[in-house]
Amino acid sequence: MQGHATMIVERSDTAIALGSGDVSVLGTPRLVALCEEATVDAVTHAIASDRTTVGIRVELDHLAPSHVGDAIVATAQLDAVEGSRLRFIVTASDGRREIGRGVIVRAAVDRERFG
Repeated sequence: MQGHATMIVERSDTAIALGSGDVSVLGTPRLVALCEEATVDAVTHAIASDRTTVGIRVELDHLAPSHVGDAIVATAQLDAVEGSRLRFIVTASDGRREIGRGVIVRAAVDRERFG
């Protein structure tokens, strides 16, 4: 299973706006959120409606800066299933180069627990 998520970097996505740095480039917390969005996209149609997934682990290398106006694409590839845990390999690109890569683990849970 594979999922994708896209965005255009806006000022509200920068390290300055997110409080994660003092430069006007894509903030790492926003890159993490985009990669998590890709993992959700990967399993949305494969999980029962009474179940959902929640993030439980993120390991992400933010490799290169992205500027306001840059288009970013995150891809998540399901790599392993261990019980209720789903392990994804994630990458992010700005069309010129890879800007992020890592692993995100999500757990499948009963939706009611989080309602």
